[in-house]
Amino acid sequence: MRIAVDAMGGDYAPREIIAGALMAQAKLGVEVLLVGDRDAISTYLKQHHPEASHNKGVEIVAADGSIDMHEEPLEGLRRKPKSSIAVAMNLVRQKEADAVISAGHTGAAMAAALLRLGRLPGIDRPAIGALFPTLIPHKPVLVLDVGANVDCRPKFIEQFAMMGLLYSRYALGISQPKLGLLNIGEEPSKGNDLSVRVHQSLSDNNSIPFAGNAEGRDVLSGNFDVVVCDGFVGNVLLKFAESVGLVAMQILKEELPRGWRGKLGTLLLRPNLRKVKERMDYDEYGGALLLGVAGVCVIGHGSSKASSVLNAIRVAKDAVDNQVLERLREQIKSQKEQVPVSVDMDAPDDPPT
Repeated sequence: MRIAVDAMGGDYAPREIIAGALMAQAKLGVEVLLVGDRDAISTYLKQHHPEASHNKGVEIVAADGSIDMHEEPLEGLRRKPKSSIAVAMNLVRQKEADAVISAGHTGAAMAAALLRLGRLPGIDRPAIGALFPTLIPHKPVLVLDVGANVDCRPKFIEQFAMMGLLYSRYALGISQPKLGLLNIGEEPSKGNDLSVRVHQSLSDNNSIPFAGNAEGRDVLSGNFDVVVCDGFVGNVLLKFAESVGLVAMQILKEELPRGWRGKLGTLLLRPNLRKVKERMDYDEYGGALLLGVAGVCVIGHGSSKASSVLNAIRVAKDAVDNQVLERLREQIKSQKEQVPVSVDMDAPDDPPT
């Protein structure tokens, strides 16, 4: 398996991105294509990982520049057609790579995926699906959309639900995933107009195992396997959840007893504290899969370090191994053949891509 890595994307690029890609190559057995400034990547490898020059699983693919965070995505891609994210997407489009990951400009990654890879037939809007830890060990919940679509129609969220359930079933191994709609109450009548209409759509769709509304406190409970919402609410939830983990770990550090008794207690608790960190640290979940585009694309956190890049590549590898893209195509085709197309008469015009 070959993974195209946007080596120039992220707050700590290229240092941490390259380090994480090399860890993935060693631990996961994938080939990594480091896409970016050839001189910068080569210099870093020579200084810090000289053995990589003899590693057949590591290849440098030259690109010219990257999309800066302040740049408008489409305009940036037009002005920089050979930027690292554009070249990485082209590798997937040309079948020279099986997947792409980027911790750079999220909007640019999405725009490049849509322009270079295109949407899956039958999907109106792709969605970013992120894994959140829950109270149940080793049982994350998939939340989507967490930022791709700020304004949504009911049919968009219905499609998010279908894609999320398939990913949960085949990539996460949950045979009968439970789906929830993020809302302010359990009753079907609760929420804004969009929430009420989506609840009705999901209830009427016999192919979707809809378990009802999920309140904010239910997201991390483990009672749901997939939770859907629009990208505005999902992104707020994602950023808040990330901060909760950081705050909790900082409080633990500050409140652990000091002195020799405290040091002894901390030493004894170290294995447990390490497990706590693993369950709460968003780096352990790597990145979010962009579902609905015709290729495997994982979007990492801008602050991704080596361990997060490793886990983002693991997410990409799992998606390829479990044929998530192919299963999505099959499911969409099956539904289009069985279910007549519904017309959303009251919906507003499509939001701009």
